[in-house]
Amino acid sequence: MQFEEEIKYLKEIIDSELMDLFKDKTGYQDKIFESMNYSLLSGGKRIRPILMLKVCQIFDDNYLRFTPYALAIEMIHTYSLIHDDLPAMDDDDFRRGRLTNHKVYGEAMAILSGDGLLNYAFETMSNYALNNSETIDDYRRNIWAIKEIADFSGVFGMIGGQVVDLLSNEIDMEQEKLRFMYECKTSALIQASTVSGAILGGGNELDVKRMRDFGLYLGLAYQIRDDLLDIYKDKEINKVTYLTFNNIEKANEEIMRLSNKAIEILDYYDDDKVKFLKNLTNKLINRSY
Repeated sequence: MQFEEEIKYLKEIIDSELMDLFKDKTGYQDKIFESMNYSLLSGGKRIRPILMLKVCQIFDDNYLRFTPYALAIEMIHTYSLIHDDLPAMDDDDFRRGRLTNHKVYGEAMAILSGDGLLNYAFETMSNYALNNSETIDDYRRNIWAIKEIADFSGVFGMIGGQVVDLLSNEIDMEQEKLRFMYECKTSALIQASTVSGAILGGGNELDVKRMRDFGLYLGLAYQIRDDLLDIYKDKEINKVTYLTFNNIEKANEEIMRLSNKAIEILDYYDDDKVKFLKNLTNKLINRSY
């Protein structure tokens, strides 16, 4: 299967499974299902769940059985976007070409929808762990993956990075603090994907460490590429980015340095197993949108 065909194949699986999450769910709280689906099914690229599944495939050919974890990661990502768009945060009116959640359902429902997606992510993973663990090692790996995803999503991960981002105009934002923010806000959920994929697939401690580093380097390169794409928009609002401290040439050099380090990690594995991940890395760091 060609690279673009495989992306389409995996995205279709993920989209189909996401559509089924709240199918036939009814009750007095129907409105929240509608609101959650509005954002969850808004046409995202599904980069993080695809990463999780393809890292898992390095170690286990039967990787699609772990799709519930991929769905959970996408739910966590979507909840963060709903909350980021709120007036108290970034105050955005549009997301992916559509009105943001709070513009359609109101701020209160948007907050609850984000909360609901975060909680349902952990319901989904814990249900899988309870119902699909046949051995002690299965239980250990399933719970270990949940813990890593929780850590990367919380105050020592994504939320911590969002805090620094929120305060960036009030504090003395040095390069070290900016790097911390990028590691937490952007890299953390990518690392959650790569690390959980290695754990669930059966990778050993060294494999997990390698995938932790791979996710970190890829996430940082991805964010600096974002900074380049948004350079003029960010200047208009005086947003502190990598380009506040470095010129465009340096930014491009850093993207290449980080992406090369990411690909060097993949070189430890059979090329057929990581060819997709190498292509995805190159696609993400060279994107123009």
